[in-house]
Amino acid sequence: MNVAYMNKRLVSVLQYLFFLGLGVFLVWWSLHQIPDEKWGEFKHSLETANFWLMLPVFFILTLSHILRSLRWRILMLPMGYTPSFLNTFFAVMIGYLANLAVPRLGEVLKCTILAKYEKVPAEKLVGTIVAERAVDVISLGIVFLLALISQFDVVGEFGMQLFRQLFENKSGHFSYVKTGVVLGSILLIIFVIKHWFNQFAHLKIVILAKKILWGIWEGLSSIRNLKRKGLFLFYTVGIWALYIIGTWVGLLATQGTSHLGLAQAVSGLAFASIGMIVTPGGIGAYAYFLAKVLEKNDIPFEIGFANGTLQWFAQFIIVVLVGSICMGLLPFYNKRKHHESN
Repeated sequence: MNVAYMNKRLVSVLQYLFFLGLGVFLVWWSLHQIPDEKWGEFKHSLETANFWLMLPVFFILTLSHILRSLRWRILMLPMGYTPSFLNTFFAVMIGYLANLAVPRLGEVLKCTILAKYEKVPAEKLVGTIVAERAVDVISLGIVFLLALISQFDVVGEFGMQLFRQLFENKSGHFSYVKTGVVLGSILLIIFVIKHWFNQFAHLKIVILAKKILWGIWEGLSSIRNLKRKGLFLFYTVGIWALYIIGTWVGLLATQGTSHLGLAQAVSGLAFASIGMIVTPGGIGAYAYFLAKVLEKNDIPFEIGFANGTLQWFAQFIIVVLVGSICMGLLPFYNKRKHHESN
């Protein structure tokens, strides 16, 4: 095992431990935000929750994963690949399962699974993953816009609060230093990569990197060349509509939040989605961000955090259960498929 590989693995482990530690810290921090006299309300909110409502949430979110699998297949069509739906769905769910252990591992694993069982070049699949993430970023931006329209006072205030925490210095003024460091780092990285590619173009690792980048570009271009743009848009809208509905049904599960409507669900989803990005599987961060948004809707933090914890756990169980089933079915399905083709 070479030193470069060991260093890469060490960086991955340290990165995972950092973000996992951040998630655990947010759980600890959130629990300490609850005053001692409010602990009873937090526990009561969880004890009296309507856990049966997690059943429709299970089907709603599973359906969103099915739509995501169908949408991914559309991105492969312009490149001439038509993997089976089941292998695509298995890859998506196993990817989600892997992400619970190591962030972004699932994206690699999804490509590896289809490359193995459907003979689709992995480097081209990387491009479709990038394209998917680009579409999801735009979709999340639209959700934030909807939240801003439906709850301007709530979302605007909370958004400004987060912005100030990120970019203000200790005296409460906008920090040009922080902004300059970020922009300077980005420009430096771009310069170093460009110089590295020109200087060491003959090295195998550079040739491989260029091959991967070309695959990414081809994947991104597949959006422009989609033959089923309407269906792709339908699946995208369906995925995020199901996320909103799932969040709203989740709000109905606890007594203190059961009166909230779709407007609060949209706002909650917008900020809770940040939590899913920040920490592995959204641990700690998902419930915290949802609780802070609900707090702006006059829901006590302890009640919001209880609901956020319940919703996060439901999503966690769905991924673990469905992902594990898919992992077990994947080799069985492909073995049977191989026999039928012979």
